[in-house]
Amino acid sequence: MMTRHSPTMLAMPLNETKRKSLAVTIAKSRELTLFIVLLVLIGVTAAAKPDFLNLQNLCDVLLNVSIIGLLTAGMTIVMLMRHIDLSVASAVGSLFVLFPQMPVIVAMLAGIGIGLAIGALNGVLVSFGRVPSLVATLSTLYIVRGADYAWVHGGQINATSLPDAFAFITTGSLLGVPNLVLIALVVLIALSVYLKQYRDGREHYAIGSNPEAARLAGISVDKRVMIGFLLSGAIAGLAGVLWLARFGTVDASTAKGIELQVVAAVVGSVVITGGVGTVMGATLGTLVLGVINIALVVLRVSPFWQQAIQGALLVAAITLDTLLARSVARRMMRKRDHG
Repeated sequence: MMTRHSPTMLAMPLNETKRKSLAVTIAKSRELTLFIVLLVLIGVTAAAKPDFLNLQNLCDVLLNVSIIGLLTAGMTIVMLMRHIDLSVASAVGSLFVLFPQMPVIVAMLAGIGIGLAIGALNGVLVSFGRVPSLVATLSTLYIVRGADYAWVHGGQINATSLPDAFAFITTGSLLGVPNLVLIALVVLIALSVYLKQYRDGREHYAIGSNPEAARLAGISVDKRVMIGFLLSGAIAGLAGVLWLARFGTVDASTAKGIELQVVAAVVGSVVITGGVGTVMGATLGTLVLGVINIALVVLRVSPFWQQAIQGALLVAAITLDTLLARSVARRMMRKRDHG
């Protein structure tokens, strides 16, 4: 006995497949666009200043991008679910002001632990308190920063106060690749594999695409959002420790304003409305910003232009997201009408 399927039942999987294919196409085109922009930036700067393409500049870009890249990876997970995490400034500096001879491994664990605590607070506010993530994480950022100032009383830690083994994180290398870059690569690859290959990781995309549909499909949205903020917080804590190893100095105001850089790098790859984006794309966005910053120094352009460019890129990316979303919506409407 043959079973006759209704046109609606046949159209739903087809539409879903088309929608998924379109989302994948957009994501890939974003990464390709970022890669082309990166090559153009390098080419134009090298043409203006041939000495731009030297080993020292390359090393500086990789070292600077490593820390920002870690933060963008954590932000990617959160933004995939239509949220944002502005509390990426770490409280690790206060620990070193009070305990300057803390062993490296203890420092890393302490940094990750503090990041987890901040991420847990953000997750509880957003998942269970239903506080908008922008408001929750901005509040957390100022609470932690204010607590830092009160705790350390304006204290500062310098490179001379740090253990010798701590500087090895950035001065040491393996096969010519700095240890800091290797640490960042391990984390970035691990997160990329988690998002692409594991069901739990794919659920972040499902939540960003349609939270209500994700709930109906049996996905624990609140749990997944909580995990996203925990991961973002832990990575931010690790980045804070690596920041100290890289620059050798830290106080309560360290990394102030870095939120704009992280968001600007991420929105170049991750759709602001969630559901589309990759860690690799966010890393490419970070590389673009890193090359721009080094190029401005090489070309002797005022550093104040860095923030202006970051703001312009942020506006451009959000505008592009809006235009793409409207275009996709119109296309889907036309196809539905013709169907």
